[in-house]
Amino acid sequence: MDKLDRPQALPCSHKFCKDCLDQVKSTSKSNLCPVCRVPFAVAEGKQPKNGTMSHQILPSSLPGHSGCRTIMINYSIPSGTQGHEHPYPGQHYTGTRRTAYLPDNTKGRQVLKLLEKAFKHRLVFTVGQSVTSGMNNTVVWNDIHHKTSPTGGPSSYGYPDPGYLDRVIEDLKAKGITG
Repeated sequence: MDKLDRPQALPCSHKFCKDCLDQVKSTSKSNLCPVCRVPFAVAEGKQPKNGTMSHQILPSSLPGHSGCRTIMINYSIPSGTQGHEHPYPGQHYTGTRRTAYLPDNTKGRQVLKLLEKAFKHRLVFTVGQSVTSGMNNTVVWNDIHHKTSPTGGPSSYGYPDPGYLDRVIEDLKAKGITG
């Protein structure tokens, strides 16, 4: 094997020459090691900067999670003007208000902490075209699954959905968000 030019090690211990690693960082949509797919950094997303995320605990249980309460997450991103990182800088975008649900148990609280970290890094939303309405220049989800209904199962973005918490942890891991 050839000697690496200015070697740099990732947290997973894989080593790359500095120029090769810089190229991976500049061309990849994610910050994952090209060999083992372990995140090496948390990306900064394109979510508008003026949003808020809050949560509250509801006394009721979600289907499939009896015996625990419900975490209700509220996201609010007001309308504004697109920045240089958005598709049409200087143009107006339409904001959004979204509500999501998690079980108030150990894994649900873990996911909440990861979502808070993702929100802080501007990774939960982006500006683009809505899949549901077709509207352009609007705030949309950014590839992190959310349960926006407490009931109705997966087809209604609700519970019960036994694999959901593990899937959202994987979504977050792909963006470099780990606990």
